[in-house]
Amino acid sequence: MVSTILYQLTKGISIDEIKRSGFDTYFVDHTIGIYPQAASGVPFDAGGLQSTGDILADLHEDMAAEQKARLTYDNILRLADDADVRDAIKYLRAREIVHYQRFGEALRIVQDKLDSKNFYAFNPAFDKGKKKR
Repeated sequence: MVSTILYQLTKGISIDEIKRSGFDTYFVDHTIGIYPQAASGVPFDAGGLQSTGDILADLHEDMAAEQKARLTYDNILRLADDADVRDAIKYLRAREIVHYQRFGEALRIVQDKLDSKNFYAFNPAFDKGKKKR
């Protein structure tokens, strides 16, 4: 959705508008194509996606990612003045909040089913069937 918004906002933009907006350095590398990168210019890579195989660690990571996305949308809302852009970003922000809540519910379910004495002592998926010493 964000890429679509960017495409719509830059469609038909003139070279003078590109220069005035500070978009010229991006334009040199990507024209007005959508290239996934942070606002700081750091390109997206899969290193930002975390998966450990440990359900507790992964759910906490998922929750943190949703909060970071929500914060990004909060910051976009602070900067954007186009009503259509703001409406789409508000929708995306609300979706992040719901995702955070669902991951939180999943975390509670997992914690209820684990032995509370061993939350961080072992990964139950690998330790099934092993005798306790």
